[in-house]
Amino acid sequence: MWFYLTTVLVYGAVDALACLGLNMQFGVAGISNFGFIIFQAAGAYTAAILSMPPSATANGGFQQYVLGWNLPFPLPWIGATLVGGLIALPFVFLVGKRLRGDFAAVGLLVSAVLLNLLVKNYIPFLNGSAGISIVPAPLQNVFNAQGLGYQLAYGGIATVLAVLVYFFLRRITESPFGRSLRAMRDNDIVADSLGKNLRGQRTSILVLGGMIAGLSGAILVGFISLWAPGAWGYAETIVLFAAIIIGGAGNHKGAVLGAILVPLGFEEITRFLPPFGSPSLVPALEWVAIGLLIILFLWFRSNGVIPEKRRVLSTVVGRTPVDSPVEDADADTTVNIGTNDEFNFKSVLKTTSVVNDHHVILSTELLTKSFNGVTVVSDVTINIEQGRLTGLIGPNGAGKSTTLAMLAGTLPSSSGKIFFEGQDITHMPSYKRARMGVVRTFQLASEFKKLTVLENLVCAIPKQSGDSFWGSVKGRRFWGADDKANIERAEEILEGFGLARYADAYAGGLSGGQRRLVEIMRALLAEPKILLLDEPMAGVHANLARRIGNHLTKLCEGGMTIVMVEHELSITDEFCDPVIVLAEGKVLAQGTMSELRANSEVVEAYLVG
Repeated sequence: MWFYLTTVLVYGAVDALACLGLNMQFGVAGISNFGFIIFQAAGAYTAAILSMPPSATANGGFQQYVLGWNLPFPLPWIGATLVGGLIALPFVFLVGKRLRGDFAAVGLLVSAVLLNLLVKNYIPFLNGSAGISIVPAPLQNVFNAQGLGYQLAYGGIATVLAVLVYFFLRRITESPFGRSLRAMRDNDIVADSLGKNLRGQRTSILVLGGMIAGLSGAILVGFISLWAPGAWGYAETIVLFAAIIIGGAGNHKGAVLGAILVPLGFEEITRFLPPFGSPSLVPALEWVAIGLLIILFLWFRSNGVIPEKRRVLSTVVGRTPVDSPVEDADADTTVNIGTNDEFNFKSVLKTTSVVNDHHVILSTELLTKSFNGVTVVSDVTINIEQGRLTGLIGPNGAGKSTTLAMLAGTLPSSSGKIFFEGQDITHMPSYKRARMGVVRTFQLASEFKKLTVLENLVCAIPKQSGDSFWGSVKGRRFWGADDKANIERAEEILEGFGLARYADAYAGGLSGGQRRLVEIMRALLAEPKILLLDEPMAGVHANLARRIGNHLTKLCEGGMTIVMVEHELSITDEFCDPVIVLAEGKVLAQGTMSELRANSEVVEAYLVG
């Protein structure tokens, strides 16, 4: 009985570690790593060969493998952890800008299948399908590896390691870096436009998850004394995904619960079933049950048994989170942006020291963008002056949003050049442009839906102490004071926009106009030198739009530069000077609205009617 409980304890710890590592990648960072089992297998193999003596002398030399260093415990486990992380590095190239979301998931899955085939068929390196047997248990020369005391100690060590990993991951998740990871999960393009280094973040989490998986593999292979590639097929990753979905993606407690319910629970339940049918029937029914559970949970309880918790950042004591129903059509009319006397935008946004001299801050030369041979933007040459609110207008399909995206770097240009403060930034990544001060919003409201309104805003603030992997590892004592100051700063701008009562509401639950305001506030807190707004007034009540326009004008007077795509000509008339007109991807004219109305080409192309 005790030996059985020890086995359950070890397998439970191994499954919990694997689910924690995958949950950090999938549930927190949004990386659908269907090749995750490779990391566990690599860790298990590493631990095995570091524990074994050379293959020519071990057990009569009946199996082939590399190394065979016969290292003492815990060096094989440490080596397995490091190799799990190193194996993850090549996968970074599969989850970069060119391969995201579902495409990255397929790429990782194919990689897992190919590597499994390689392992099974290349005998000199990994001994083929036979794997490696008679792997020495840790410290078996000192203790009796078959004794109950040893088995209990092994289970205890595995459990302690799982607990330590749990608290370590929670330390990272609750930091500003964890907030950035969740922002990347919700909308990676927007996170990139706010200055988040997506490749760096994904690298950190892939390596971290790989190290945890490698450790779990080492614990398992040391317990069962066997490494077989057939036990680490891609289907095993599906089981781990099922555990996370059922337990609760994004919640480490949910990951542990899922590990207990799915890989461990199904394995143990089948032991007590009476024999019936063919030997392969019960394993087949396991997969049917797992598939049905995934479907049922995705349909009826998509957030799992223990959903990801709402993170309440508000410093206002006693404030209850208020969710704004999307169907409330009048929600936007109740927003009351404070007057300039009541709310000092320039102080909150740190623009007080900017000198407004209207020099050219952003310019393009023959900027062109083509999609599959179709030219959308052609030879656009413009100069944007500092401290002005420049309008960008034109008919649908004129290339306005495409031009804005190229300026921000979220869309690469086909040819031409872009200069910011005299520096050629044509090939600079969008996150680096954002850090320089080129920040954009999007045509459609692009809030981080599963983050609260306050989290959305704080996430955008640059140069946060804990907004890096190593900063998060240092803990709250390192970044806590800075984060508190950033939260208070975000609350101040929320108060100024009249949305303070929604501070701890999920941004995805707000009305359309409120989500648009959140996006504008978030962009402002990114401390832009030039703000690129793509139809910021869309979905916003007319009175509120004018109040926003007044504040944008005040920001320009204080030295901020704004380029605004806008379809509502009354807004452009009132606030924009100068105005650039695009038609069929080319610059048609530039000047004040009164000058443009006197231009027959502009009237014919856009202003008529």
